[in-house]
Amino acid sequence: MSGCTLCDLPTGDDPHTAPDVDGEFCCRGCLTVARSLDDVEDLDDLDERGPDATPDEEFDGETTFLHVDGMHCATCESFLEMTAGEQDGVAAAEASYATDTIRVDYDPDAVSADELPDRLSVAGYSASDRADPADDGDDAVVRFLIGGGFFGMMAMLWYVVFLYPTYFGYEPIIELGGVSGTYLFAQIWLFASIVLFYTGYPILRGAYVSLRARQPNMDLLVSLAATSSYAYSTLALLVGRTDLYFDVTIAVILVVTAGNHYESIIKCRATGMLADLTTTEDRTVRTEAGEPLDADAVDPGDRLLVRPGERVPFDGTVAEGTAAVDEALVTGESLPATKREGDPVRGGTVVTDSPVVIEVGEDAANTLDTLVRLLWEIQSSRSGIQRLVDRLATVFVPLVVAVATVGAAATLALGSAPIDAALVGLTVLIVSCPCALGLATPLAVAAGIRDAAERGIVVVSDAVFEAAADVDTVVLDKTGTLTDGEMRLLDATAEAGTPVDRVRSRAAAVERASIHPVAEAIVSGVLGDETGRNEERAAADGGAATAGDPTADVTDALDGPAATDVDVLDRGVSGVVDGDEVLVGHPDCFDERGWPAADRLREAGTAARDRGNVPVYVGWDGRVRGVLAVGDEVREGWEAVVAELDADGRRVVVLTGDAPAAATRFADHPAIDEVFAEVPPEAKAETVRRLRADGSVAMVGDGSNDAPALAAADLGVSIASGTDLAADAADAVLLEDRLSAVPELFAVTRGTNRRLKQNLGWAFVYNAVAIPLALSGVLNPLLAALAMASSSLLVVTNSARAVFDPD
Repeated sequence: MSGCTLCDLPTGDDPHTAPDVDGEFCCRGCLTVARSLDDVEDLDDLDERGPDATPDEEFDGETTFLHVDGMHCATCESFLEMTAGEQDGVAAAEASYATDTIRVDYDPDAVSADELPDRLSVAGYSASDRADPADDGDDAVVRFLIGGGFFGMMAMLWYVVFLYPTYFGYEPIIELGGVSGTYLFAQIWLFASIVLFYTGYPILRGAYVSLRARQPNMDLLVSLAATSSYAYSTLALLVGRTDLYFDVTIAVILVVTAGNHYESIIKCRATGMLADLTTTEDRTVRTEAGEPLDADAVDPGDRLLVRPGERVPFDGTVAEGTAAVDEALVTGESLPATKREGDPVRGGTVVTDSPVVIEVGEDAANTLDTLVRLLWEIQSSRSGIQRLVDRLATVFVPLVVAVATVGAAATLALGSAPIDAALVGLTVLIVSCPCALGLATPLAVAAGIRDAAERGIVVVSDAVFEAAADVDTVVLDKTGTLTDGEMRLLDATAEAGTPVDRVRSRAAAVERASIHPVAEAIVSGVLGDETGRNEERAAADGGAATAGDPTADVTDALDGPAATDVDVLDRGVSGVVDGDEVLVGHPDCFDERGWPAADRLREAGTAARDRGNVPVYVGWDGRVRGVLAVGDEVREGWEAVVAELDADGRRVVVLTGDAPAAATRFADHPAIDEVFAEVPPEAKAETVRRLRADGSVAMVGDGSNDAPALAAADLGVSIASGTDLAADAADAVLLEDRLSAVPELFAVTRGTNRRLKQNLGWAFVYNAVAIPLALSGVLNPLLAALAMASSSLLVVTNSARAVFDPD
């Protein structure tokens, strides 16, 4: 059996093909995507490695995914990939700082999966199993508050009391050249050493990593300023000089560490808002007899019992029973599908109304697990965006080092003393604004995260602030995103002479015996959500209802007596109400019994289906008396949202696993450029990838079926009312079911990006003035440090302002 050309799913014996499209496809949705997007060019040139890339040689080992704590830039990715590649038994590795993930292909005969975390925990990075990630948040607090705050404060106190007065011509309080001075300087040296090598360890590590990866970054520039002033001061201390610049080392490390720590605090506060907002996945495995069974012990061909409300644990087929299965989590299809004996079912879907026995498929696979694996593969192959400041650093750092070296050499060549030449070089490194450049990104990002959180948006990855600015296409999931994903009674039509309320109340009386989602929507629509449902279930195979009157508790709420003699059929429910046999269900159920329907009612049913809703016929006395329309409602303000996205010049695409009829209302909207329907989850990620060939793509979704597409997009946005898997895949999460937060997210990111560029612009203008002054000897290291502090203060002040840009 061949695989789908788009998503690699099996095509079956009758694949979907078309004369104008090359290949065979598993469904009409994949065929439609291929027809629309197959004309894109250079798909393989996308900046994307990973599952879609073809390796030079086929890898015959195993693959694992690890969480790595400590990554914060593209340089970290390169270093970890290089480190992993140096390990025996590791064939390849791909890291992503955006998701703190590294994918490792390894030979299990040469290295075990349990050994890999220890081998990759190097240079301060901590690798661990993804299911149990390490957390060094407390360690960061200790480094900053104790290592930096306490010892840095002690060193600066000695500067303020004993050293700074001498720099301005005052007599020293103690004899700096005597024993007391030596003791004082030794303390300052010790405190500065703790600040540099303990508090500044992450920065020094970043510098080391950048050198190993040959990608200069801002950590390298900050480290150069801090270590050069430390080295000069240590040497000066040894030769008996008193012009020591340990204060510069302390200031640079503490200021940059404080900026990074502040960003982390704001980010943690924001992500903490996600707690308990997403759903959890509960999988129960039982034998056919109902006994609990370890999922790892299940073999192909085993028969498992799945009760109402439980997830199907493995892909397979229905061996016994008939039930409505909710596939929204896995496929995105909003309407439950009736599954009978012999029908295939997918792991991760939910049985809603009746127990069934499934026979496990050949591979004992689970579609939900497959989605998780696909998500991890995409995440690990998706590099985080290299921050603008780091991109600039690849040019700026070598330039500053070159200027400092040339300046020192020229000073020495002109006859100055070596110590004076060294001071010129040191002043250039200090004055090159490492603090302002080091603060430019974290403070701007922290302000953006703060403003986003105030609007109910959690920014999970700070790469959002550069990715969102370049988004050309916004892809919107339908079910749960453009719609609320909840089935409800939307409309009712009755034949002439029959009250609509009578149609509704009789339908509710009969549907009380079923827990099919459509039945529940009708009952809730008539009786109200506060009315309790009978917990006893009716059979789904046409048998009699269970003991007890399923409507006795709501008799007073109905117009007339409750239903009796209720039978739940394959595609409907029948019962006796006030002496009349009442039938409620699919139009085919009425056709099979020969119950006619007036043209007006047929038209109402067709109109409901064309809008993507479920038409439910209601009849008694041998004919159809009314039609109920059941479906999910569109989110309030969706039209204004897509219109705003379109007005910003962005292409708007709707992507759904639902049938085309369910997406008709969106296809007709002038702001929506294209609608892709009946697209399976595996094909959603490929669709996003193909859209990326035409520019940057943002994906907005809520379900597990959207997770691979969210991860594959340049910017993934999840709604928190969705699943954990979707939230894990996203770069930003909307805490409220408010679609208008999507344009607000773009506004916040636009303002943050502008603030970042303002900070960097000021820093470079400052450098253009300060570096020549340092070369000319006008500035010494002390004045350079004051100028650097002033520049940093301006960056802090600018970043403190709100970044939200409603325009």
